[in-house]
Amino acid sequence: MGDVIIEASGLGIRFVRNRRRQLRLRDLFIHRGGRGAPSGQFWPLRDVSFTVRSGDTVGVIGRNGTGKSTLLRLIAGVLIPDEGDIRVRGDVAPLLELSAGFSNDLTGRENLYLVGGLHGLSSGYLKRNFDDIVSFAGEQVERAIDTSVRHYSSGMKVRLGFAIISHLPHPILLMDEVTAVGDAEFREKCYATIDRLLGEGRTLVLVSHNEKDLTRFCRRGLYLDGGRLILDGTVAEALEAYHGAVPR
Repeated sequence: MGDVIIEASGLGIRFVRNRRRQLRLRDLFIHRGGRGAPSGQFWPLRDVSFTVRSGDTVGVIGRNGTGKSTLLRLIAGVLIPDEGDIRVRGDVAPLLELSAGFSNDLTGRENLYLVGGLHGLSSGYLKRNFDDIVSFAGEQVERAIDTSVRHYSSGMKVRLGFAIISHLPHPILLMDEVTAVGDAEFREKCYATIDRLLGEGRTLVLVSHNEKDLTRFCRRGLYLDGGRLILDGTVAEALEAYHGAVPR
């Protein structure tokens, strides 16, 4: 196995009901001096510890509201933990909210350069790979690439977002129900791309309710319940624990 690339130790984060506390780095120091805990607080994750090694393929399993997507956002650095520590040794390709970062006032072409640049892709790389990225996104996006994305359907935005993020060279892939969107043809493109990226030795952390996706892509499973890590084993063991708690 490879070196440890993700390490969580006693990880916990606190939200306030009806006003989720989503801290960016710039908010960290503002909130540190606060006294007491606001009423209505809850912990979507608490006391979670695990390591992921380079080349691991990990499925995060559990019912809705058990902290799966929150865990991915902690790994991505979108959220800052209130307790414990999360260390990530390598750049992250976050296939989470695939249309995030798009500006409705810009065209698809302009958003491609904007979002790609925000994730560290050079303008030269984007220019060289522009046709491949747009072609991957499909004919609808190709025809509308110079149209403001405010006129795009949600599916078009998702396809363009996936096309951009899947071109990142980053070693860590974070995916949240990505293959649940789009039509059958686009999903097959997604599957083929994920297979290719994993074949290159990328590390994958996948949140999904689709057992076929989990067993296809993941060797290992983390089963979460009530914000706690209940089981860290094979993906089959994690699915068995999940079904034992939530009978079908």
